[in-house]
Amino acid sequence: MENYINQFIFGVFPYIAGTVFIFGSLLRFERGQYTWRAMSSQTFTSTPGFRWASIAFHVGILLLFFGHLFGLLTPTWLYEGLGMSPATKQMLAIVAGGFFGIICFAGLTYLMLRRLFNARVRANSAAMDTFIIVLLWLQLVTGLCTIFVSTGHLDGAVMQQLAYWAQHIVTFRGGAHEFILDVHWIYKSHIFLGLLMFTAFPFSRLVHIWSWPWAYTRRRYQVVREQ
Repeated sequence: MENYINQFIFGVFPYIAGTVFIFGSLLRFERGQYTWRAMSSQTFTSTPGFRWASIAFHVGILLLFFGHLFGLLTPTWLYEGLGMSPATKQMLAIVAGGFFGIICFAGLTYLMLRRLFNARVRANSAAMDTFIIVLLWLQLVTGLCTIFVSTGHLDGAVMQQLAYWAQHIVTFRGGAHEFILDVHWIYKSHIFLGLLMFTAFPFSRLVHIWSWPWAYTRRRYQVVREQ
């Protein structure tokens, strides 16, 4: 039974999450363009530190995303050809991931507590707003916890297993789940929460990530109040 659960979560669920992520975003843009925004709560309170917390969160999360993207999808032969061993790559991931993770954690924790306990912000929050920020926080916490687990095996072997899983998923090769059957549960939790985030993405305010300035300026004006 455990094998079937692992196969579904890490072999099938990634494709479900990816399909919902892509087509859900397209449908959200097509059917609800004026719900496609960050819905900033900055105007509801002048909480000290909000600006810096927001900057820390956004900078941290973007750098962590691209770090995961290149770290997981870069083939072993490529970085070994550049003279970097799996152990060195893992140490780089620990140092960089830890640094940017702490920055992101500080900003996100502030924003989450503000959304949960500031009455004016909470009144302007939908259930999905609360769900997604708590989900992001849990995913970040599990990600930081993997750093401590990773220090127990600095040879880079587990990092290669995770990379092989990701590369098999994006290239539609079977048996991807087999690479992470025996990895620590904290890695599995981090991956599962990440897949859950991609699934929830189209239904949350996170869709504003797709709104590059050039596209946003071409959108029709939203009428807030008629004259």
